[in-house]
Amino acid sequence: MIAGERMTADFLTLDAADNVAIALRDLADGEILDGIKLLEAVPHGHKVARQDLAEGDPVLKFGQVIGAALAPIRRGAWVHSHNLRFVTGLARPAAMSAAASAPLPRRRTFMGYRRPKGRSGTRNYIGIIASVNCSTTVCRAIADAANRDLLPRFGNIDGFVPIVHGSGCGSSTGGEGQQLLQRTIAGYCRQPNFGGVLLVGLGCEVNQITLYTTGGATETRAAFDIQKAGGSRAAIAEALGILERIAGAANAQFREERPVSDLVLGLQCGGSDGFSGLTANPVLGRAVDLLVAAGGTAILSETPEIYGAEHLLTARASPDVAERLMQRIRWWEAYTSQHGASLDNNPSPGNKKGGLTTILEKSLGAVAKSGRSPLIECYGYAEQVRERGLVFMDTPGYDPVSATGQVAGGANLITFTTGRGSCFGCRPTPSLKVASTTQLFRQMPDDMDFDAGRLLADPSGSPDSLGAELYELLLDVASGQATASEMLGYGDNEFVPWAIGAVL
Repeated sequence: MIAGERMTADFLTLDAADNVAIALRDLADGEILDGIKLLEAVPHGHKVARQDLAEGDPVLKFGQVIGAALAPIRRGAWVHSHNLRFVTGLARPAAMSAAASAPLPRRRTFMGYRRPKGRSGTRNYIGIIASVNCSTTVCRAIADAANRDLLPRFGNIDGFVPIVHGSGCGSSTGGEGQQLLQRTIAGYCRQPNFGGVLLVGLGCEVNQITLYTTGGATETRAAFDIQKAGGSRAAIAEALGILERIAGAANAQFREERPVSDLVLGLQCGGSDGFSGLTANPVLGRAVDLLVAAGGTAILSETPEIYGAEHLLTARASPDVAERLMQRIRWWEAYTSQHGASLDNNPSPGNKKGGLTTILEKSLGAVAKSGRSPLIECYGYAEQVRERGLVFMDTPGYDPVSATGQVAGGANLITFTTGRGSCFGCRPTPSLKVASTTQLFRQMPDDMDFDAGRLLADPSGSPDSLGAELYELLLDVASGQATASEMLGYGDNEFVPWAIGAVL
């Protein structure tokens, strides 16, 4: 258990200051548990009041404010959207600065592919990347033909992956949306999990392939336009000839021992529930601390889902990094307000059904997956991550868009925590799923890779031991062990660059 927690068979109290506890099972109206008489039924994973609260009183979970009482709440009542509201401006407990570094793990290497400029791949795919939506159908046809006709001849290649999207034209050449798309595609072109890349354009689009080909064709890189090739069928035939050459070069690459410092781990959470912040995210946080201690990098993202918990990150950042993070928070406040929304609109219906009420509650749990290491840098969307350690990348909370930015930034591994269940893949980067409860792990066995719910079953357990186990699994996956989503074939439809700006 985490220091400060108190758990019975029925309740979990995360901090001595908390005035709510978490139901560990469906609780019935009238039950008397741990000296508290329940005034109504409380669903599994939801909150129950530990004391009487007046209207406007702060509600505390994790030892932090998650909102205020919308009306008087009696001890033993169910605390959720009907009587708890999102507020700003309430005093928050001080955040602790970064803890001491995690111990240096015994295992500090994995079996990966040596790439240029000191990088390593965890997979050896070949990407067929569309510059514009108009070339997506041809890119898919090229990938299908290559996987059918070429892949059987090149046993050291993981596959040919179509990277397609719905943009690339109908926008300003200098607009923010075009800049983000260009940065994202450029990041995928240099992604270390690609042993080779073929970029395919239509020919007349805003997002010209010449933006990415300043160095010319190489043994593992090439590009062409469909219009110049003579149309769709001619383009597919030309592509297969090019890919045969690229595949020959990529097939000559083999796994070798690489340092953990070459790993860049994207941190994702989706379909969160009331247990995500209690099990899956803290367990991942401990694995992150071990990764960082070994010299690796972890990317925390999803800016709307750290809102209200940003003080836990700025407390372990330099003043410059903290200010850059706060600038992004202020941008999101203005952005959502401009569109008539609130950052508290972020929790989804599934989040709320699983026990989460406000964005503050969701964010406090989400930040736990970053561990306790210092935050050393703050990046814009899809920027190339250069520093080693824990970093932040500004992205939306929508998982495909967020993960796309991380992969463009260099993430060669992704860990995805979930409480409600997720069916997400992210080729060329393997995505490893961590279930917040054993019930979910058993309910969706084909999609889950790791059961963090074991933390609740063992009162003497610790996130440290499960975190060390997850760290080992991360290195196994980086070394080639297939994840559940890879075995299911996920990953061809999750390239979703962040779309900002007018469509013209």
